[in-house]
Amino acid sequence: MLNLRILSLRSNQFSGEFPHAWSVGSNMVFLDVGQNNLSGNIPTSLGVLSSLAVLKLNNNNFGGEVPDSLQNCSSLASIDLGNNRLYGEIPLWIEGSSVSMLYMLRLRSNYFSGHISQQLCNLQHLHILDLSRNNFSGTIPKCLNNLTSLVKDSKRVKYSNSVLAYYDEQATLTLKGEELVYNTTLDLVNSIDLSSNNLQGEIPEEISSLILLGTLNLSMNQLFGRIPSNIGNLRWLETLDLSHNHLTGQIPQSLSSLTSLSHLNLSYNNLSGRIPSGNQLQTLNDSSIYMDNPSLCGVPLSTKCPGDKTFTTEGANDRNEDRDNDKLWFYVSVVLGFIVGFWGVCGTLILKTS
Repeated sequence: MLNLRILSLRSNQFSGEFPHAWSVGSNMVFLDVGQNNLSGNIPTSLGVLSSLAVLKLNNNNFGGEVPDSLQNCSSLASIDLGNNRLYGEIPLWIEGSSVSMLYMLRLRSNYFSGHISQQLCNLQHLHILDLSRNNFSGTIPKCLNNLTSLVKDSKRVKYSNSVLAYYDEQATLTLKGEELVYNTTLDLVNSIDLSSNNLQGEIPEEISSLILLGTLNLSMNQLFGRIPSNIGNLRWLETLDLSHNHLTGQIPQSLSSLTSLSHLNLSYNNLSGRIPSGNQLQTLNDSSIYMDNPSLCGVPLSTKCPGDKTFTTEGANDRNEDRDNDKLWFYVSVVLGFIVGFWGVCGTLILKTS
């Protein structure tokens, strides 16, 4: 198996432990055993695959911690360990220079804990980060604007090994509120999903610098404070989910600048004030987007803002007065017409006896 470059056994019914017998000097660059029933720990022997670029062990029953031996796989560009039973903290080697070419890190639906280290920001090629449905705590790193691949448009080198240019990687990501499978277009996805954790603190303003970001999901955490005022800088944002947090203050008017926005959820917070309007927000008229924010008002909610209520009442009174005046003049004209007509005929008969 020394000359085997691509091994894909995904979507079968393999069970038991994953083989530990991996040979030094192997040229394998793509290993995919996702969507099986494999169990046990991730073999430390995988560390001998120094040419490995893509590692996909997702949707199995792997347990234990991620072995540090994988840091020897210095060519890693994509790691997908989602939907397993892994625990512990994110290994420091993932956030270091040993995997500097990493463009996708998917650890969703495990039992990882600890803080999200600022060293994660060193992964300048990272454009898909999915840490959702774990037990991460602490704050969101302020250095996310160091993720160069999400800040400025540059040519992406998908793999350092040309053999993978002819093999499409597949990944399941939650975008636009639903799970979608990507393969040929995976390189076009720009996503950060930190939902369903125990993250606290404020949403860093620096996140507004990720102008190429297409999906930002921070829902179901313990975040507080205001929505960044410059959120409108994320001009390519299609999905924004900040629901189920403790966010306060008004919704920034700059949100109406997001002309690509097609999925928005700000429900279950403590937001207040008038809901912004204009541009793409006019099409997002589902009131559930803003539900359970008791102090929010305006369209599409049924709750009127104070100024709207006053204007509506005064306008209604004016219209009622106009209608009453019209009715009054109608009746007056009818009476006058009757009087003039009656006396015009009867008066003539009285005065002219012939």
